[in-house]
Amino acid sequence: MDKSYQNALTLMRIPFSVYLMPVFWFALSVVSGYDVWRAVVVFIILHLLVYPASNGYNSTQDKDEGSIGGLKKPPKVTRELTHLVWLFDVLAVVAGFILSTLFAGLVALYMLISKAYSYEGIRIKKYPILSTVIVTIFQGAYTFLLVQVGLNYTLQELLQLPNSGFALVSTLFLCGSYPLTQIYQHTEDSRRGDKTLSLLLGINGTFMFAAFSLLLGAAVLVYLYFSLNQWLNIFLFLICTGPVLYFFTNWVLRAQRDPKEVNFENTMQMNKISSLCMSAAFISMIVAKSFF
Repeated sequence: MDKSYQNALTLMRIPFSVYLMPVFWFALSVVSGYDVWRAVVVFIILHLLVYPASNGYNSTQDKDEGSIGGLKKPPKVTRELTHLVWLFDVLAVVAGFILSTLFAGLVALYMLISKAYSYEGIRIKKYPILSTVIVTIFQGAYTFLLVQVGLNYTLQELLQLPNSGFALVSTLFLCGSYPLTQIYQHTEDSRRGDKTLSLLLGINGTFMFAAFSLLLGAAVLVYLYFSLNQWLNIFLFLICTGPVLYFFTNWVLRAQRDPKEVNFENTMQMNKISSLCMSAAFISMIVAKSFF
C-alpha cells in the first residue's frame, strides 16, 4: 500500500472504535430474538466504516499536531485521507441498505452530524454545551437505537420503556466519558479556538462532571434492572465495572498531587479500561441470557 494511504488509514484510527463498542453490546443485551447476521453487519458498518470515517474527517479539519484519541503522534494529513473518508462514507450507507432503508438513512444522518461537528464552516465543536449535547446523544442514545433498528426492530417498539430508559443510560455514560477525552488537550484546543466542555470546566470540574454523569448513569441502569428483576445483570455490571471505578478514583487522586498525571497516556488508559469493562459486562449479560 502507498505510504500516503497508510498514513491516511492510520488517521482513521480504526482501533479507536473499540472505545465506542459498549453502546453496541449494550443495545444487544436488552433485546432478544434478532438474527445474528444482522448484528454482525451492524457491527461492521459502525466500527469499521462509520466511526473511522468520522475520525478521518475530523483530522482533515483539525490537522492536529499534538496527540489525539488513539494516536500520540499523528501523521500529517494529506488528500488521500479525504479519499478514504468519502469511500468509507459511501460504503457505510450502501451497506446499510442491506438491513433497511431506515437504517441506511439513519447512518447517513449520523455521518452528516459528525461532519458538522468538525467542519470549519459550522464547527459545532467550538460550542461546549451544544457539542456535548450532540455528541452524547448521537454517540449514545441515537447509536443505541440505531443498532436495534439494524436488528429489524421498529422505532415504535424501541421508544417504549424500558428500552428508551436504557437508551438514556447510554447517553449518560457518554456524558461521563466525553469530557475526559478532552482533558489533556486544553492547550491544543485553545490554540484552535475550540471551547470544549473540559476547557470550560477545568481539570477538577471535568473530573467532577464525569464522576456525576457516570454514577447517575449507573444508578439509572441498576434501577432499570431492579425494576425488571434482573438481579444477575446488576451483579455482572457491578463486578465488571469495578476496575473502572478503581482506576478513575486513583487517577483523580494522583492528578490532585501532580497535574502532569492529566496526560494522553492516562486518558487513553481510562478509555481503554472503561470500554473493555463495559463491553465485558454487556457481553456477559448476552451470554448469560442464553443459559438462564
